[in-house]
Amino acid sequence: MSESAVSAPPAPSANGDAAAELVSLYAAQQKIYARGVSGWFTNWRWAMVWITQLVFYGLPWLYWNDRQAVLFNLEARRFYIGGLVLYPQDFIYLTGLLILAAYGLFLFTAVAGRLWCGYTCPQTVYTEVFMWVERHIEGDRNQRMRLDKSAWSAEKVLRKGGKQIAWIVLALWTGFTFVGYFTPIRTLGAEFLSLLPMADAAQAGPGPWEWFWVMFYGFATYGNAGHMREQVCKYMCPYARFQSAMFDKDTMIISYDTSRGEPRGSRPKSTPHSALASQGKGDCIDCSLCVQVCPTGIDIRKGLQYECIGCAACIDVCDGVMDKLNYPRGLIRYATQNGIANHWDRSQMLQRVLRPRVLIYTAVLIAITLAFGVSLMLRAPFRVDVVRDRGALARLVEDGHIENVYRLQVMNATESIQRLRVEVEGMKGVALVAMPDVQLAPTEARWVPVSVQVPPETARQAGPGAHPIRFEISRVAAPGEPAVTVSEKSTFVVPR
Repeated sequence: MSESAVSAPPAPSANGDAAAELVSLYAAQQKIYARGVSGWFTNWRWAMVWITQLVFYGLPWLYWNDRQAVLFNLEARRFYIGGLVLYPQDFIYLTGLLILAAYGLFLFTAVAGRLWCGYTCPQTVYTEVFMWVERHIEGDRNQRMRLDKSAWSAEKVLRKGGKQIAWIVLALWTGFTFVGYFTPIRTLGAEFLSLLPMADAAQAGPGPWEWFWVMFYGFATYGNAGHMREQVCKYMCPYARFQSAMFDKDTMIISYDTSRGEPRGSRPKSTPHSALASQGKGDCIDCSLCVQVCPTGIDIRKGLQYECIGCAACIDVCDGVMDKLNYPRGLIRYATQNGIANHWDRSQMLQRVLRPRVLIYTAVLIAITLAFGVSLMLRAPFRVDVVRDRGALARLVEDGHIENVYRLQVMNATESIQRLRVEVEGMKGVALVAMPDVQLAPTEARWVPVSVQVPPETARQAGPGAHPIRFEISRVAAPGEPAVTVSEKSTFVVPR
């Protein structure tokens, strides 16, 4: 991976003694030229690239109820996901999603290692896309190495410059799409088109924050996927460091079968597999293709390493070599440490999948998923928050009644008009003062002042202090609509 630190030979000093030797503690990082590969796992990896990018780039352009289907409108504090309208008060659902993602990651890692890293991590996906662009402009591994070593020429400038331009365009489009989840993407597109010389001068351009996030996200994509690549996975991503805590000897990982592959060595292509034992050779011909295709530049034959992202490129290229030699596939394969040590077949290794750790992760994940789904299904079509009016906690009004003033924040979580009826319970004779039904426009949220009174005899019986009451907010249901009631607790203050 890196060059050895080199020090100059000690020079003699003035008195004839050898001078101190200068040793560098840091080695220069060698550039990795990953070779192109094809095979079953490569096809799966590209399938995930297509799926994830079609979702990311395509989702902002879909419409639902005459609006963007997925939009996180921070200014209006509305978050639209299909038919769901969420408010900041629904932050619990984001927490639930993060917990689901965490337990899903724990489960997949315990079963089959770094599946997330190898197939769906944004760093892996965009690195794969940027490398695809690089291969189509500069050529495959050997061509890129020769191009980098050659002197600057018109062809080199054209290829290097063309690659950078393609990377920048792709990165900026990625940043534009990212911002399109927070600013309606069609509006955002019109704002950027207004910058063109022939555009309508009346159309306002993008705002400073939109400019910032498009450029920031685009720069991050360009830098991480185009230049840093494996450095992000090896040194910046914390998952690479703690993944081993979720592994055990029955986790399916990419493994090199040492007992079958060693000792390595070249041999004529016509050498039959049955003759290897008599020649004292293993299946590995030491072609180093498994190293050449690795995006992080490791040698899988050295065993499990934290730099391995589980992309399985080494499996595909090794299987191709075995096919050409008419040897059995699987010299490098998904296997467990116990399976390799005990020479188990695939079915024997799969029997150890349902072990206590996996069962616990699965049970927790299913329970959280069910709770999350039921919570969404039973979610009320409106939300209510009750806030006491700090300016007037309690006051004496006509006929000796005690009055408290509240402010109700009512939020319509649907895209249809709703009428809400407000009632109060909890103390004898407690009542609202002239409270009409509240009508909310689609996705509207507003504050509604509410006055609550109790008669003087109730106040005397209750005594001074804070007493619990409950606001009951119900939907005035249209024919065919289910009745929905939301209950919010508060207190009624009786002054001394």
